[in-house]
Amino acid sequence: MKKLTILPLLIILQLIHPINTTTTTLISSSSSIHDLLKSQGLPGGIFPRNVKSYTLDQDGLLEVYFDEPCESMFETLVRFDTVVKANLTFGGLNGVEGLSQEELFLWLPVKDIIVKDPLSGLILFDIGVAQKQLAFSLFEDPPICNPHRSYLQMMLGRKGRDQDNHQAQVQR
Repeated sequence: MKKLTILPLLIILQLIHPINTTTTTLISSSSSIHDLLKSQGLPGGIFPRNVKSYTLDQDGLLEVYFDEPCESMFETLVRFDTVVKANLTFGGLNGVEGLSQEELFLWLPVKDIIVKDPLSGLILFDIGVAQKQLAFSLFEDPPICNPHRSYLQMMLGRKGRDQDNHQAQVQR
């Protein structure tokens, strides 16, 4: 009799708190994001050294977290939001969100990052309006990502420092 009363209770509990077996999330340390990328046919240096953490679910959704938005230099300036999302497949990051690239003073969102032929030594950045091929070697070593500052802020900061240095030299 007790077995019959437990079974309906288990069914009710399952309805109230279903066990989700289809979306297991793997959480990994930031130091191995670069190894993960390499294992998927991508260069390890696509993401900078100062990644806070990342998650990868079994469907391939990769989410990379930073403490704050930041910028790195590859061939051009690249901006990472606090969260960058993409679908990770072998040789590609598809449907990228949270990553943009500066082209002719415009910030364009990166849509896809693809290595079509690993032997070619090229990696393709799809920025929507164009596709840009860059040398795989630019992404071998993870760069440092500096806190986000706009180009104008950088130029004004540089100009201010130059003026301060000039005034200090004049006063001597």
